[in-house]
Amino acid sequence: MGTMLCLAPILPTAPAWAQTAPAAPAAASPTGWWVDGSGKAGILIAPCGADLCGKIEWLRNPLNPQGQKKTDVHNPNPALQGRLLCGLPILGNFTQTGPASWGGGWIYDPEGGKTYKSQMKLPGDGTLAVRGYIGIPLLGRSETWTRPATPLTPCA
Repeated sequence: MGTMLCLAPILPTAPAWAQTAPAAPAAASPTGWWVDGSGKAGILIAPCGADLCGKIEWLRNPLNPQGQKKTDVHNPNPALQGRLLCGLPILGNFTQTGPASWGGGWIYDPEGGKTYKSQMKLPGDGTLAVRGYIGIPLLGRSETWTRPATPLTPCA
């Protein structure tokens, strides 16, 4: 911009490209569609209040062997075992902790019926690194989620 000030007296009008400041790069965000590491589920991450949350919104195989919609059968609470997997919240309470990281959240594993503390990072390669843990992040498991190659059709 300092150069523009020196050229201003010489040029009656500055070129249009010089009059606008370059757009700031878009902040990295995990919002939108992701396919989990197994490829079995599509998760839609979106703001919920000031935090980020995510729900299962697509299933590769939405029906169980009996031909019925899959439910949360592994939940330790029998009253919750009838919840449909489609639409099931599996991420919540994530707040941004850095330019490409979110923490303070939780993740629910419907295959094990357990909820863990969680953090997420965008490593810059187009993936989302999701870590669920007990106590401290060192004691946990990471999974790499990817953006879907083609649009997913919500199962709801």
